[in-house]
Amino acid sequence: MSVVKINVLTVPAEQREVLEQRFASRAGSVENSDGFEWFELLRPVEGTDQYLVYTRWRDEASFQAWMEGPMKAAHQHGGDAEAPKRPAASGSTLWSFDVVQSTGPKG
Repeated sequence: MSVVKINVLTVPAEQREVLEQRFASRAGSVENSDGFEWFELLRPVEGTDQYLVYTRWRDEASFQAWMEGPMKAAHQHGGDAEAPKRPAASGSTLWSFDVVQSTGPKG
């Protein structure tokens, strides 16, 4: 059964562009991870300063392997060879879900 992880990031208005650029610079870094199924970065439209980072994984073990390997390394090095950077988010919370039902477009 697939699992969904949603990282809720509180991002001050002046840091939005920084956050989005950092995610854009990492494009491709999660796609080759074993068990990875989907990623979306969701920008708030109104009423909140919270971005949602949506990832879907084949199972919990695949997510944990990514957390302990590629993701941990990227966060320790700021995503590149430079020294670690100051976080763009002022806080984060991780939500976890099992996929019980899903559907897609027909045809």
